Amino acid sequence: MTVVPVTSADLDAVEVSWFAALCSDDYAYLGVPDGALRSSWEHCRDILLEAERQGFGNILCPSSYQVGQDTLSFVAGCAPLTERINMLAAIRCGEMQPIMLARTVATLDHMLKGRLTLNVISSDFPGEKAESAYRYQRSREVVEILKQAWTRDTIDFHGEVYDFEGLTTDPAKPYQTGGPLLYFGGYSPAALDLCGEHCDVYLMWPEPKEQIAERMRAVNAVAEKYDRTLDYGLRVHMIVRDTEAEAKEYAEHLVSKLDDDYGKLIRDRAHDSISLGVAHQAKARQLADTFGYVEPHLWTGVGRARSGCGAALVGSTDQVMSEIEAYRKMGLRAFIFSGYPHLDECRHFGEKVLPNLTTCSLPEAYGRVPQSAPATPLAAGERR
Repeated sequence: MTVVPVTSADLDAVEVSWFAALCSDDYAYLGVPDGALRSSWEHCRDILLEAERQGFGNILCPSSYQVGQDTLSFVAGCAPLTERINMLAAIRCGEMQPIMLARTVATLDHMLKGRLTLNVISSDFPGEKAESAYRYQRSREVVEILKQAWTRDTIDFHGEVYDFEGLTTDPAKPYQTGGPLLYFGGYSPAALDLCGEHCDVYLMWPEPKEQIAERMRAVNAVAEKYDRTLDYGLRVHMIVRDTEAEAKEYAEHLVSKLDDDYGKLIRDRAHDSISLGVAHQAKARQLADTFGYVEPHLWTGVGRARSGCGAALVGSTDQVMSEIEAYRKMGLRAFIFSGYPHLDECRHFGEKVLPNLTTCSLPEAYGRVPQSAPATPLAAGERR
């Protein structure tokens, strides 16, 4: 029995994603910059291609104003290099005029033949300090405009931030029926309301399971107001080895050269550093034991040098499998894993755990990806 009703209740598989370190987030030792692991095109591309080789179903391509790759440019560059893996592109709502964003998404979706998913983000722009209510209103309007572009013949939208009338949606028609799935993470009431009404997968950062269950119940209560259900996902780092002792030893190795003052600097420079979600990650670190474990296999040490997702599952193959199965029984259907360094840990997880999991592509499970070229202007539709 899942914690709450989920959209994919009968799905006996999970979507397993990896992470493209686009935002200066790859280390051999946490908090120790390494030029060989910079977020260059070549390095981030290699992470993506390795994830596809290992059999991951999706890869999160994050967004932040830090040295590294622009998200949508990176996705476009990698589209012709890949054949199977989906790409979960983070879109910071409002950075691009929403109708032009809809066209960009449609272009990427066609380039990827339906292998595109979107992570909706509502944080400040670089140099901006906007009120939370305004940011979420802006994000809500962007999402509603995207949905009009994906499902209607014209865009007719009159909001507080945007106002459009009678604009044809032909240039913005996506490859997928109904458009890409929307993944979303946020903790405020406005965030939950946006997700409950419009999004498909609610993403969480690692906390003790009871807190995750409480989070799922809170989100479901909002979704029910709109007569909807959601699927749920977890973004968490991964350290898996043949034995628990080896995994815990590697966790200590990762932070063995960390200067906590520099770790705080890394956390503070991220755009989400003052969000409620980050505060919850900090609380988990405070509740952890002397060695940083807030649950037997949930280690919070990563959060000493990283904003956002700040904990890792640490253990042997069997222990990590048991943790994933426990989350699946709770109702989680999407997992976004990562590890340090990202290429090495991608191989560890891909070889030790991934072959033992029943995996899927959520866009395919939702029936979004057509079996043949759709009748869109960029595919098989009549040219006007």
